[in-house]
Amino acid sequence: MALSIKSKIAAGIGILFGLLLTVSILAIIFINLLSSKTEKLLTANYNTIRFCSEMSDALDELHNSPAALAKFETNLDAQEHNITEAGEAPATQRLRSYFEHLKAGGPNAELSHEINKEIYEIYLLNQRALESKNANALKTAASAKLWLTILTTILVLISFSLVVNFPGYIANPIRLLTEGIKEIAQKNYEKRIYIHNKDEFGEMASAFNLMAGKLYEYEHSNLSKIMFEKKRVETIINQMEDAVIGLDVNNRILFINHKAEGLFNLRESEIVGKYAPDAALHNDLLRTVLQKNDKQKPLKIIVDGKENYFSMHYRSVFNDGASIGEVLSLRDITSFKELDISKTNLLATISHELKTPISSIKMSLKLINDTRVGALNEEQEELINNIEEDAERLLRITGELLNMTQLESGNIQLKLQRVSPNDIVNESLHAIQMQAEQKKLKLEIACPENLPLVQADADKTSWVLINFLTNAIKYSPEQSSIRIKVQAEKNSVKISVQDPGRGIEEKYLSRIFDRYFKVPGGVEKSSTGLGLAISKEFIDAQGGEIEVHSEIGKGSTFSFSLPVVKG
Repeated sequence: MALSIKSKIAAGIGILFGLLLTVSILAIIFINLLSSKTEKLLTANYNTIRFCSEMSDALDELHNSPAALAKFETNLDAQEHNITEAGEAPATQRLRSYFEHLKAGGPNAELSHEINKEIYEIYLLNQRALESKNANALKTAASAKLWLTILTTILVLISFSLVVNFPGYIANPIRLLTEGIKEIAQKNYEKRIYIHNKDEFGEMASAFNLMAGKLYEYEHSNLSKIMFEKKRVETIINQMEDAVIGLDVNNRILFINHKAEGLFNLRESEIVGKYAPDAALHNDLLRTVLQKNDKQKPLKIIVDGKENYFSMHYRSVFNDGASIGEVLSLRDITSFKELDISKTNLLATISHELKTPISSIKMSLKLINDTRVGALNEEQEELINNIEEDAERLLRITGELLNMTQLESGNIQLKLQRVSPNDIVNESLHAIQMQAEQKKLKLEIACPENLPLVQADADKTSWVLINFLTNAIKYSPEQSSIRIKVQAEKNSVKISVQDPGRGIEEKYLSRIFDRYFKVPGGVEKSSTGLGLAISKEFIDAQGGEIEVHSEIGKGSTFSFSLPVVKG
């Protein structure tokens, strides 16, 4: 039956104890036979005491002298080769163990105490031996040489066998296990340790090898899948028409596809792993993209001598709710931009061409309404009024389309000047006065006289206010009231129009200023859906703000603010 490690250690310690007891008995019996060795042993004990003193001094100097560590180890090596007394070897081994811990972890008060304790123990052993041998040196008998030599040889051989083999028996499996764990930590799952002992060390080796085998299987079974998925994702990204750049959470570039390489004039092998802002120092396009301005207009980039347009998109990547990076992409929208430009040009041409015949129709209507040409009967007057209303509506629509084409083409021209808010309000009220009277609407005006001047284009601002008022008249019931309020704020003047209409559902408020958007169920079926969009563009271009507040059943309030004149 195989002995356990605990039993083997107990047996080894028992043997050492037996040897120590034997040596002690033999020392008493053959004390007179050791006279020839006394001088040598006394010298060895004296050296050990000197080594202990040197090690103690070096330990005290550790904090102040870097060389103290080497001095300590030199004396410890000498002591390990100068062990002569019973109990000195274990103490020296413990001293070596404590010193290795101290050397690995740096100065430590607790370790220093243990080291001093072991030095003192070795010192005491040799000091006592010196005193004992010195007292008995004169009693040594020459006749004991042969017996002492024989017995000492036997004891040394037994002790040497234990000292050499037993520590190795314990330490070697631990060393093999330590090496194996280090290899596993370095992902070397092919590492195996072989210990053939039929004890705990053998079981430990078998368990380690089983663990390494399982890790090897797991690593290789998943690695192939991961590499396949990586290649597939790289292929998909490189086949995309969009230029794509991936960043990690520290803003370092993870990947860049072929389209982005050509567009940014970069090479993946040169840029991957670099800090993105550093890579953008000499690349204007990359620097622009890294600014991450979603509201920026499409980028115009010259590619192969041709103007191309790209829209920027930013997507954060999350893992378990935490951001782990970001993907930046440039989408080629050149074809859409060309269609948009063509549409804008077509609308501008059609709107411009329509204005001339519509003006001619209005002139003809004016001549027909002149009584000098001839009187009209009731049906003719009704038809003429309908035609005039349709002509006005067509003229308004063409005007909105022309304004929109200017905005889309970037040709909007502002005549910014010092303007009184009262003048803007008065001019706008004059323009819609007749419409309000037809529905018997009351206009409640709150406009102080001492308002500060604003920096604005009077015509375009009046156009916006007229549009607000016209919409308010459309949606207000007859004989109701519309409130126009003008008030000075911190650095601006705010003009608002409140109507008592049915209001706008909350889900539509975010889109109310979008181009061509019309609230479902509105009373104006022929509207272009451009009036509010144009109003927002006009106010934004002047550095102002436009907003709407509405609630079903409580009407709507449209307002805009313009910056006051400074100085």
